[in-house]
Amino acid sequence: MPALSLGESLFLASVLFSVGLAGVLVRRNLVFMLMSLDIMLNATALLFVAAGARWHDASGQVMFLMILALAAVETAVGLAIILCLHARGRPTLDADTGNLLQG
Repeated sequence: MPALSLGESLFLASVLFSVGLAGVLVRRNLVFMLMSLDIMLNATALLFVAAGARWHDASGQVMFLMILALAAVETAVGLAIILCLHARGRPTLDADTGNLLQG
């Protein structure tokens, strides 16, 4: 399987990042917003790996691992917030009604 060039990887990463950004800005459901954030982080990770492969530098792969860890933490914290909101009796996942976590 041929590898993507840096330009193709940059285009794919920008498309993925745009899709994720649109998901965060348009969707009001917290789960979909978390998934959109993960898409944005994966687009960034793809760009780091492509740049690392282009310049034969392993720091791109290291940044990919750090982004994976960051995505896992972001998902865990987001799901914890959703569970906390659910425990307080909030019946919806709409992000606009998220001001119930005050103290």
